[in-house]
Amino acid sequence: MPASTILSSVRTPLATALSSVTGSVYSYVPESVYPPAVVFVPSSPYLEIETIGKSSVRCKVNMTITAIVAYNSNPASLDNMEQLVMSILAVIPSGYVVGAVEQPTVQQIGASTMLISDINVSTYYTQTN
Repeated sequence: MPASTILSSVRTPLATALSSVTGSVYSYVPESVYPPAVVFVPSSPYLEIETIGKSSVRCKVNMTITAIVAYNSNPASLDNMEQLVMSILAVIPSGYVVGAVEQPTVQQIGASTMLISDINVSTYYTQTN
C-alpha cells in the first residue's frame, strides 16, 4: 500500500470541495486570476508536528483560502465577497477547522483591481508508511 500524502489527503479534497463554488480554483498562486476565484496555499506555520513515530507522523496542516472578486463598485463588490465567503464556508469538508475570515482588502492583481479576503483553515494529517 502506498504511503499517504498531504496532496491526496488534504489538498485534493479541499480543491474538490471548493470547485463547486467557482470555476476558478487554484492550489497555487497563479500569474493571473479570473474572478470570482479561490486560491488556497499553505499558511504559516504550515505544519505543526504533534507526534513522530516509527510508523507515522501526525501534524496539523494550516492553509489559507483567499476569496477573490472583481472590485467594480464598493457595495456590490463587498456583497459579492460576502456571498463567495459564505459559499466557501458551506463546502469546507468535514474534519477541517475554520479560523478567522480576514477583513476584505483591495489588491492590484496584474492589471485588475480585486477585492480579496483570507479564510484560515486547518486539519489534521497522519503520514503513514
